[in-house]
Amino acid sequence: MSRIGKKPVTLVGGTSASISGQTIEVKGPKGTRNFTASDDVTLTIEGDAIKVTPRGLSKRARQQWGMTRSMVANLVTGVSTGFRQDMEIQGVGYRAAMAGDVLKLSLGYSHEVNFAVPKGVTITVPKQTEIVVEGIDQQQVGQVAANIREWRAPEPYKGKGIRYKGEFVFRKEGKKK
Repeated sequence: MSRIGKKPVTLVGGTSASISGQTIEVKGPKGTRNFTASDDVTLTIEGDAIKVTPRGLSKRARQQWGMTRSMVANLVTGVSTGFRQDMEIQGVGYRAAMAGDVLKLSLGYSHEVNFAVPKGVTITVPKQTEIVVEGIDQQQVGQVAANIREWRAPEPYKGKGIRYKGEFVFRKEGKKK
């Protein structure tokens, strides 16, 4: 039994869902998202909840059961409240700024890094050392945040770089004389 799969996904206020075949479409105040489930599971709407059940007892059906329920829950969360990834920049002279739909990063290189913001994601810079990535697709928000972090990942000696808010960076001791 999947502990995750057997829990129904409740539709939060302002969201609605419709199922056609194996595709579920969820509409909410932030937008519309859809997901196509595999043939190993059955999707049903019961009142204000979406229920996922496996179509057999095979290993693949049980695997898809929990995964499909998680994907549907992420759809509902995305269109109702959205996803957010907070990042912080540490280092002398390291800063970020928005110029239209381009994120400009000064990260100690000889040039400024220009990061084009993809569609479906909004990036804001409340302070020069903070970046906020928001959107309705959890995978896209996480990927954009990872792409920004990739420009200057935190290094272990001084801790300089772009990190997720609350991330622990293991610090190493420098050379000894």
